[in-house]
Amino acid sequence: MTYDLPDVAGVTVPDTMIAREATELVRDVASELIYDHSRRVYFFGALQGRNRDLSFDPELLYIAAMFHDLGLDQRFHNSGRRFEVDGADEARRFLRGHDVPEDSVRRVWTAIALHTTPGIPAFMEPEVALVTAGVEYDVLGIGFDDIPAAERTAIVTLHPRPDFKRRILDAFTEGIRTKPETTFGNVKADVLAHFVHGFERGDFVTTILDSPWSE
Repeated sequence: MTYDLPDVAGVTVPDTMIAREATELVRDVASELIYDHSRRVYFFGALQGRNRDLSFDPELLYIAAMFHDLGLDQRFHNSGRRFEVDGADEARRFLRGHDVPEDSVRRVWTAIALHTTPGIPAFMEPEVALVTAGVEYDVLGIGFDDIPAAERTAIVTLHPRPDFKRRILDAFTEGIRTKPETTFGNVKADVLAHFVHGFERGDFVTTILDSPWSE
């Protein structure tokens, strides 16, 4: 397999055995949509790390970015767990299979598990913060002007995003529609509310009031 090591604005995919195997794995099991999105998350996250003057491990950031949406895959549709946890568990199995130190495994697991939980990752380790930063940039456009247009264009040219808004929302919907209970208290409830007829959000206040406590 040809292994591309593009340099975009000074950001390069790590040239390590683990990074190469992660790339091959995601190419094999994920759709082109998820593969290209995951690579963009790495590049955008790394560039935001540069903008924020954060020191991070490129290999750990890359692994976390590549695995962050694997939990949307069909094999996890009936797991009963949040898709973020399924993806984080896959990354943990992969890294432990390569005898990666547990602190590094923990960073990657946490980065993936929290990537849809705004307001927390930014205060954690750089790899955790930057996976979320990359996801927020590519999916939500948060901090859009933080990255110069030429660098943004270079990344999108390398990993295109045709009709991305609609396609990623479709992927989110299909990845979680069979386990709607996992959206309680998180942003994916918005996805099901928009696209799944009859979906009813869990309500935090109602849950408290209807709990078995008498008062």
